[in-house]
Amino acid sequence: MKRALLEALQAARRAKRPAALVTDLRDGQQALIVDSDRQGDLALDAGLFAAVEAAIQADRSGPLAEDDGIFVHVFNPPLRLITVGAVHISQALVPMAQLAGYEVLMVDPRKAWANTERFPDVTLVEGWPDEALRSLQPDHRTAVVVLTHDPKLDDPALTVALRSPAFYIGALGSRKTHGKRLDRLRGEGLEEAALARIHGPIGLAIGAKSPAEIAIAILAQMTQVLHGASPLVKARPPGQRQGQGAEAAQ
Repeated sequence: MKRALLEALQAARRAKRPAALVTDLRDGQQALIVDSDRQGDLALDAGLFAAVEAAIQADRSGPLAEDDGIFVHVFNPPLRLITVGAVHISQALVPMAQLAGYEVLMVDPRKAWANTERFPDVTLVEGWPDEALRSLQPDHRTAVVVLTHDPKLDDPALTVALRSPAFYIGALGSRKTHGKRLDRLRGEGLEEAALARIHGPIGLAIGAKSPAEIAIAILAQMTQVLHGASPLVKARPPGQRQGQGAEAAQ
């Protein structure tokens, strides 16, 4: 690997920018792709370049199906979870997400809730949720989970998240609560295609009731969406048992 490519790769990793080192195994020529820019001596036609971009998006290293002589080593930044709301569910979700490899950032302007005593080893982001999310710039490797159950905090966060490429956006609340939320967001000018991205009620339908169980349901749904897995069961709000009305949950 040439020194210039190594230094460029190291710089991309320090800046937490998605990158891929592409090597032709037949002659050793290499190219580095960072944010769709290419450098190096390996030429890639449009089809191979698109395949490399897809590999970065899927976080998948290995030979390309289009040409198994081309090997792609993907260097993506860590997955991020932006949690809006320093609530009991968050206290369970944060360590679970960290264990799953996420860099977790907690957004909540309420210092009585968002503090190092309740959330040790977590980056706490002060400020109003919309301002905080704009500064954090959610990307395609970011999940945004909105848990305050307070429209004054949840709605501004969702408005910014829905205008980002975040791979997962979830919001706590019953179906009735979520319906009212959608009406408010429509009033902010958000279109139906954007609103359909919200997982609400949040989490897989596993019969979760306690904060820890709801956190498991949320992380499971994030994982399902991240890997493009097909839902196995119809979504039901965490805490809602089979046969209960949606309004009874959360």
